[in-house]
Amino acid sequence: MHPVPRIVPALLSFAAGYVDACTFLALFGLYVAQVTGSFVAATELVAHDEGFLIKILAIPVFFAAGVFTTILAEVLRRRGRSALVWTLALECALLGALLVLGLLVPFTRDPNAPFTLLAAMLGLSAMGVQSAAVRVLLPGVASTNVMTTNTTLFAIDTGELLLGWHGRRGGDMDAAAQYAAARTRLAVLIPLGLGFLFGTAAGAIGYMWVGLWCLVAVMAVLLGLIVWAARKA
Repeated sequence: MHPVPRIVPALLSFAAGYVDACTFLALFGLYVAQVTGSFVAATELVAHDEGFLIKILAIPVFFAAGVFTTILAEVLRRRGRSALVWTLALECALLGALLVLGLLVPFTRDPNAPFTLLAAMLGLSAMGVQSAAVRVLLPGVASTNVMTTNTTLFAIDTGELLLGWHGRRGGDMDAAAQYAAARTRLAVLIPLGLGFLFGTAAGAIGYMWVGLWCLVAVMAVLLGLIVWAARKA
């Protein structure tokens, strides 16, 4: 299997950060790219947060999207089709549906309104598809959705880089190998973090400028990745 160009995971991280920021602003503080916060949503019963339902639904929806993507990818691979193309297309279609829904039925101030919940499910499904597709179809690529784990790995690799750098100065061959390995891993992780960071900034600015129309930009990024995946297949 050919290695994945580093720009591809970085663009997927950009897309996740972009959508996360956009939906956070549009959907009452919901992060759709990852569901860590939803696992502590039970605390909102005490706080009486009106957005409880929209956040607790994130867990089963994100999970179901991951299961569906895994099964879909396997079925497509058995039929000789490019699973990556179809999963990226599915993600793009879900974001398109979110955009159309938001334009046709503007979200109210009620986070538990039916169309608001449907919009949340579309966003969560899109990110659930991406999260599973990266894991299943892009071996060796770290998560493009959840930056908590990536930040931990970044810290560990930075520590090993410093240890290896110090040891190799004394001619330690094992330290030199440790330094080289940590440097390689950091070269993979850093673009993911930067992509997500720039994505969140762009998504927030885009939403403030044009509302949900800003999703067109991230869909264009996904379309570019679909073209790349189709040529690669």
